[in-house]
Amino acid sequence: MDWHEWHADYDVAGSTLARRLRAVQAQVRAALDESPPGPLRALSLCAGQGRDLLEVLADHPRRDDVRARLVELDPRNAAIAEAAARAAGLTGVEVLTADASLTDHYRDLAPADLVLVCGVFGNITDEDVERTVDHCAELCRTGGAVIWTRHRGAPDLVPSICAWFEDRGFDRYWLSDPNADYGVGSHRFRAAPPPLTAGARMFTFIGYDVLEGTQRSK
Repeated sequence: MDWHEWHADYDVAGSTLARRLRAVQAQVRAALDESPPGPLRALSLCAGQGRDLLEVLADHPRRDDVRARLVELDPRNAAIAEAAARAAGLTGVEVLTADASLTDHYRDLAPADLVLVCGVFGNITDEDVERTVDHCAELCRTGGAVIWTRHRGAPDLVPSICAWFEDRGFDRYWLSDPNADYGVGSHRFRAAPPPLTAGARMFTFIGYDVLEGTQRSK
């Protein structure tokens, strides 16, 4: 899978990705709108070209309050995100070209007010999805938001993802319509975050194309 070319569908009006992006951005905006006054911290795992967060921050009243780290392995996507942040004058945004699955990349910013796990859960095993939800409780501050995505194709894992979050001290804030051809969720953390586990790998990014092929071969 060419993850740079994959982003092209974001620019196709009415595409699943374009509509999913709008849903994610609406939840990012709501989380920022409802955050307490003062400095804010945001983390984006597998950030791609940064559209989920950067396009909201560009004109949001809290833009200068936000210190954000976007972690993306593909250097082409990371370069686009970096250029977008600089063009928008978002001096608090850092783009790190690195493996987003490693907890050490987030040590100095966790727990954060906003954690984005978009474009991840459909590309890793179910076991890794649950493991990543575990780590989200370390990455997110009390009262903070985790916004995540997962396709609704069979087998539909979205109900399980919601249950995993809610079992770990999160409240469901918003979930996209189950009849939509994408899944977007927003959960708010009501518990106290445990210390971030050092040196851990939250997931192995496999890719939905490989996962689908594995399912077909069973």
